[in-house]
Amino acid sequence: MKIGGNDLRIGMLIEHKGRLWTACKLQHVKPGKGGAFIQAELKDIKNGTKLNERFRSDETLEKVSLDEDEYQLLFKDGDIFTFMNTSTFEQIQINKDIIGEPARFLQDNMIVTITSYEGEIIGVMLPNTVTMKIVEADTVVKGQTATASYKSAILENGVRILVPPHIDAGTSVVVNTDDGSYVEKAK
Repeated sequence: MKIGGNDLRIGMLIEHKGRLWTACKLQHVKPGKGGAFIQAELKDIKNGTKLNERFRSDETLEKVSLDEDEYQLLFKDGDIFTFMNTSTFEQIQINKDIIGEPARFLQDNMIVTITSYEGEIIGVMLPNTVTMKIVEADTVVKGQTATASYKSAILENGVRILVPPHIDAGTSVVVNTDDGSYVEKAK
């Protein structure tokens, strides 16, 4: 879909110079001489490189729409994850590199959203939070609980996170999948 240069918005996905970019920052500029333009900071969705580009209002850009489907994780074999489409039951395999850091929070039978463009997988979105069990937690130093301090703990998947002092080994906690931070004690 074609859009004008001044119709670009933050978060919009465009095709530019043969690659897919998402708009991170936009600034409308009206110089004293010449026509107005948009100064855009674009981020390549595949490798994360950034590009600063100017678009005049009379330029046309190619807006990209992505396909999003729900998939269920079936199993993991090394760095390869096998997912099944929940509506067509088609199975696909995705390398851990495409999923990135959130791959450490993938659990069997977890439902994820897989984003693709023209049949090529671009990313895998996990649920915002997951519930995991603490297998090891540091002991609390007496008197340290008076302040808002955290202690180190290890989750069942081997990831080290910071938790409040009252969380002990064997406790289930809710963890943010984006940054691996503690959210709350699981109910």
